[in-house]
Amino acid sequence: MARILLVDDEPSILSVLSTVLQAENYDVVSASDGQKALDLIQSDEFDLVISDIRMTPVDGIEILKALHKAGSQTSVIMLTAYGSVETAIEALKLGAFDYVTKPFKVDELLITVQRALQYRNAITENADLKEKLQTRYQFDNIIAESPAMKNVCDMIRRVAPTDTTVLINGPSGTGKELVAKAIHAHSQRSKKDFLPVNCAALPEPLLESEMFGHVKGAFTGAASDKVGLFEAAHGGTIFLDEIGSMPLSIQGKLLRVLQEREIRRVGSNKTISVDARVLAATNVPLESLIEEGKFREDLFYRLSVIPIAIPPLKERTEDILPLVYHVMRKEIPEGKEYPSLAPDVCASLEQYNWPGNVRELENAIKHGITFARDNRITGDVLPPKIMAASQAVGTATPSKQAPIDAERAKSLKSFLREQEKGYLNKVLQSTGGDKERAAKSLKISLATLYRKLPGEE
Repeated sequence: MARILLVDDEPSILSVLSTVLQAENYDVVSASDGQKALDLIQSDEFDLVISDIRMTPVDGIEILKALHKAGSQTSVIMLTAYGSVETAIEALKLGAFDYVTKPFKVDELLITVQRALQYRNAITENADLKEKLQTRYQFDNIIAESPAMKNVCDMIRRVAPTDTTVLINGPSGTGKELVAKAIHAHSQRSKKDFLPVNCAALPEPLLESEMFGHVKGAFTGAASDKVGLFEAAHGGTIFLDEIGSMPLSIQGKLLRVLQEREIRRVGSNKTISVDARVLAATNVPLESLIEEGKFREDLFYRLSVIPIAIPPLKERTEDILPLVYHVMRKEIPEGKEYPSLAPDVCASLEQYNWPGNVRELENAIKHGITFARDNRITGDVLPPKIMAASQAVGTATPSKQAPIDAERAKSLKSFLREQEKGYLNKVLQSTGGDKERAAKSLKISLATLYRKLPGEE
């Protein structure tokens, strides 16, 4: 419920305004002079101040200046019986949202109030966005607001300075390679290469050659000697992604590398000493592969000296919105305003279970940024399955619930659409059905207004 402070030295105006606004379910506080208003705004917070301009000894302009000096995000509407352009311009320059001339029409005043509150909400959203962009617990490009990810960051800090082998566990799309890169970047090997290899992407002969190299003539097509990744990563780090997909024959050779710190190129009898730190990642529990005979138990214990587990995104909802803002920061050019998120979008993002984890979230936000209208990401510019999942959660109620419970369970998106429709109709009524004037009043394009009006082409 929005809190509104009314300031006017005319008791009749205060009474009328208070009655009208309370009827609209606003929380209203009244002040009969400017000094009382200053005392109230210093001790309490308001979403909107509606103040007369001409008062003594403290007038509305002084109240506006006090709010501005305090850095308040409170919207301000000025009331004046002196509707001169000069008075209006002065108030607007000082940060007033709008002004209303006495005597005012109730409908017009309510529309102005709604617009002022919407503006205040947008400003607050942008302030929250900036705060979240400066996430308190951010490790390189790893966003960590949840306890689980804070623990991951702590482990990175502790293990990075060592040469210990690390096994990173987590579902696909959770950022396992990002964690591996962070470990390398904060290690003593950071000035040397970080070389990743996807063990699931290459067939056995190619994977062996990729990792250990080969000599000329080792197999058909081996026209020259090739240096493998373990040699190339000397002094640096090699990252073995999807280690669970590595064939058993290569697992044995990897075990020797970890034990003896030496490799043998394919087709050669000569051993070569290597000094590469090994980081590995898996999206399936290696213990289950051991039971199935698909992974060597001795290699598992060599790899998992330090295990780091990354939970799926659905288990760390605290990270979702900070991740959204992190994606915006990467995708939107510096100096350009970030789009705001509609309230139902925020709720949907946190309710969706994200089977693709952070990678899926990143793709969804990129999609939203691309198709955002009026610099605002709404549900209709996100992948439909994200909004559909939240609506299913919002509308799932037992059939024997009382009507009031069914109303509470209505999806947020449906509720907001109904509210928007009612608001648009009120604005149109106030302009006598003039859509162009209505669009200007709403500060949207005429095309946007037509899109939002049901039945309009």
